[in-house]
Amino acid sequence: MARQANHGNGDMQRRPVPARRNAAPLVQTVRRVPGPRLTGLGGGLFCAAVMPAIGCLDRLLFDSSLTVYGVLFLPVAALTALWVRPGDLVAAPVAVPIAFAIGLLTVADGGGGLGGHVVGLVTALATQAGWLYGGTLVAGVIATVRRVRMMRRRTAQRRRTV
Repeated sequence: MARQANHGNGDMQRRPVPARRNAAPLVQTVRRVPGPRLTGLGGGLFCAAVMPAIGCLDRLLFDSSLTVYGVLFLPVAALTALWVRPGDLVAAPVAVPIAFAIGLLTVADGGGGLGGHVVGLVTALATQAGWLYGGTLVAGVIATVRRVRMMRRRTAQRRRTV
């Protein structure tokens, strides 16, 4: 396919149209995700609000399945790392495990009284440590990749201006 260009002198010239590369469906989906907007505190509050809500839904729909809770924690961790502002990237891997524990309060089995709930929470944290580490790793990798890309852009920008 070629475009016609009019260079002001009345004659039309044909020039090739650059070929477009079709991005993979995953890349297209990631590009549609909203850009980073949350501060470090906002990312922490986002996680701390979403995880108890997921825990309550898990309790209602899946009878407190810790596996379902852990699986749903992974996209929340990823979104938190994606939506945090570039200046606050360090906050994402810190806020994510805290939010996991806060949300786990709604799902963990607890006996009677405060002691029973503490034992249930500690047991759930111990048995679901894989999901906790996995979500923290997801948030950490995304934040690190975003940070490295930001640093490369800055370096390239400095080289262009020098």
